[in-house]
Amino acid sequence: MIAIIDYGMGNLHSVSKAVERLGYEAVVTADPAVIRNADGAILPGVGAYGDAMDNLRATGLDEVTKAYAASGKPLLGICLGMQLLFDESDEYGKHEGLSLLPGKVVRFEGGYKVPHMGWNRLAFNQDSPLFRDLAEGHVYFVHSYHVKPELASDLLAVTNYYQPVTAIVGRGNVYGMQFHPEKSGEVGMRLLSNFAALTGEPTSKL
Repeated sequence: MIAIIDYGMGNLHSVSKAVERLGYEAVVTADPAVIRNADGAILPGVGAYGDAMDNLRATGLDEVTKAYAASGKPLLGICLGMQLLFDESDEYGKHEGLSLLPGKVVRFEGGYKVPHMGWNRLAFNQDSPLFRDLAEGHVYFVHSYHVKPELASDLLAVTNYYQPVTAIVGRGNVYGMQFHPEKSGEVGMRLLSNFAALTGEPTSKL
């Protein structure tokens, strides 16, 4: 079972349905016990970084998410959820994140259109289980802030929007995708499938 962590800010339904389409059981939950017992967990997110961290702390799900990452089981942050994995963001002030990966979230600067919205091609930086049987392709982004990882080894894939932009990160069992894999066609669903495969066999064969 894959837990979709519900802290009140996320594209919960679309992520849950995408996981189910891959043949895995998905449960949208804020219950710490359910999350702890899950084979994998997804931290989605839509909205402002500070509000998201406030919600996580108010519900205690910040510590639950950290403990889950420490358990060694697969954890995936999507969109804002990926940004929350890092140390801090300067979105509407300075906000501390979950610090599961070192780095910070900054606003796009340079006079070009923000938010970065639309289909952009991925470029893989290094091998990852997420890229099994997958060629580089286009995925769907919507974001005004982007991640600057501290360590190059955590940067799995980039895209280009007037500059190299962090698209996929990962270290050990912790992964993040800046785009929406559930809205990114075959490439996105393959990435999500490869993450789900890290949790074990599907509950049903498609």
